[in-house]
Amino acid sequence: MDPRDYILSIIDFPKPGVVFKDITPLMLNADAYKSTIRQMASMIARESPTKILAAESRGFFFGPAIAYELDLPFMPVRKKGKLPRETIDEEYELEYGADLLCAHRDDFKAGDRIAVIDDVLATGGTAEAMCRIVEQAGVKVACLAFFIELVKLGGAKRLSNYKVISVVRD
Repeated sequence: MDPRDYILSIIDFPKPGVVFKDITPLMLNADAYKSTIRQMASMIARESPTKILAAESRGFFFGPAIAYELDLPFMPVRKKGKLPRETIDEEYELEYGADLLCAHRDDFKAGDRIAVIDDVLATGGTAEAMCRIVEQAGVKVACLAFFIELVKLGGAKRLSNYKVISVVRD
């Protein structure tokens, strides 16, 4: 089963010049989605993580399912104001400004090895901010894993200090 068969490229969405990778067809096919989750989980397991961390919203398509598959805890990363306890916050750049990503400080424990998950690796800004959160917590990034890597945008190069895993390279 080729996961590329379940990715639609939507031209000029959400604005002119952008080619949006719609991955919802993957999730509409239970066999393809399950196969992709298992493939990602297998690749991630080789890095011996102790927890899975992913950012809202599209990282949540993969992070919890991978955590379930690997029998590991899942840690959500959310936008500012969405988590109730003390957080570690990191600013990251968007096309139209900046925003904050946050994770509960007390979810990190000494010795943790965190697998950072997201749907797409583009420029690497979101993933880099998640790695900074992990490092601020004083624990290690085991790897970064993505369903799609947009090679031309250079995110893997930006994240070259980390192990980067991707299922589809486009």
